[in-house]
Order: sequence, then structure tokens, then C-alpha cells
Amino acid sequence: MYFDIMKKSADQLNLSFTEAQYNQFVQYKTLLKEWNEKLNLTAITEDEEIISKHFIDSIQAFQFAELKEAESMIDVGTGAGFPGLPIKIMKPDLKVTLLDSLNKRLNFLRAVSEELKLENVEFVHSRAEDGARKPEFRDSYDIAISRAVANLTLLTELCLPYVKVGGHFIALKGPAVEQEIRDAEYAVKVLGGKIVKIQEVQIEGTDLKHNLVVIRKTRPTPKSYPRSSAAIKKSLITAK
Repeated sequence: MYFDIMKKSADQLNLSFTEAQYNQFVQYKTLLKEWNEKLNLTAITEDEEIISKHFIDSIQAFQFAELKEAESMIDVGTGAGFPGLPIKIMKPDLKVTLLDSLNKRLNFLRAVSEELKLENVEFVHSRAEDGARKPEFRDSYDIAISRAVANLTLLTELCLPYVKVGGHFIALKGPAVEQEIRDAEYAVKVLGGKIVKIQEVQIEGTDLKHNLVVIRKTRPTPKSYPRSSAAIKKSLITAK
């Protein structure tokens, strides 16, 4: 019964959407509900809300056209796989890295990827600030994306180091981002980025409105970033 809702959302994004892809989302939803009983992966447990608030919300990232052309993406702080896995289902040729600090969540994501027969998915157990200092991940991705609940200044410090120069960081944010964006402008510049797009998103079948904040990486992030977790918590990057 949810095929038509998802198909309409995909059509609006100029994405193909097949029965096979829909069946992958159904399997994902089933596994999410099963594993959620022991792992507490999400507070959203009703079928309709999983479809709208997790799956459809995640694929709204395709409103940023460059995502459709990207070859590699890292989802930083992926949690239960959002938005990384729904994006992977919609773009099977995309090489996706799912990074999370909790190995139990990664075990769930491995099970989902195996069940859905997804290829070219990498699972990284690490804190975001630690992974970004490793040579194999730093400056490596066309896209870094995050739906983590953190302010934009913090997210940019954690995510932009993963991106190649010329690539982009996409932050999936809530409805009120104006002040957050103003507060983050200096940090974005220091970290080697430039805010290039702020896109309001309406979630199909709901009254929910979100925003995509897109930051292009224009030059390498200074080697001193990201800082340690303790240093970040002590002081965000702000204009003097």
C-alpha cells in the first residue's frame, strides 16, 4: 500500500523506482522493527512513519542533483542507516560507507545489507572525529552526508574532512536553520568549505518540512581539524 507514496516521491526527484526497490525497503522496514526490540534503533515504529520519516526523508537528499552523479558517499553517524541505506537502494551503483560509533548498530546494518543483497557497502566502527583523521578516509569521498542531531558548526568539523576538494557535505536539518547557518559561516570557511545551497524539503504525505544544507569543499581542511571530542565539546569554532 506504500508503493504509490514512495513512487510519487521518487518521480518528483526524477528517480526510477521499481517493485524490486520497493521490496528492499519493505525488507529493511521489517528488519528495523525486529532488531529495534533489542537495540532501540529508532523511536519511530509505525509502518507509515518509517516510510515517510525515515525512507522518504532520506531520499530527499537527491534534491541536490550532484548526488545523482556521485561515485562515493560516507554517512557519518549513520545510526540505523539513515540516510545512507535508502540512498544506496535508490542508487545501487553508489559506493557507500556507513560510519557509526556503536558496533551493534553496524551489525544491524550488515544484516540489512546482506538481506537486501547490497554491494559496495563498507561498515566503519569509529567516532567521526577519529575516522576523519585516518588517511584511508580523509579527503576520500564525493559526498559526506549526515542526519545526526548536532548543530551545523559541529557537523561541518566532523564531516567536511572526509570530502574531496570539489566534493560536498550534505546536512539534513530541521525546519529552522537560519540562525544555525549564520552561526556556522565562519567555521565552514575555516574548515575549507562554502555553503552553496539551502533547500527546503516537504516530506510526501506529511506536513513535515526539513532543510538540506549543502557545503562545497573548496580547499583542503586544515590538518588540525577535526579536533578531539573533548576539544570540540569545549569550544566550537567561532569568529573572534
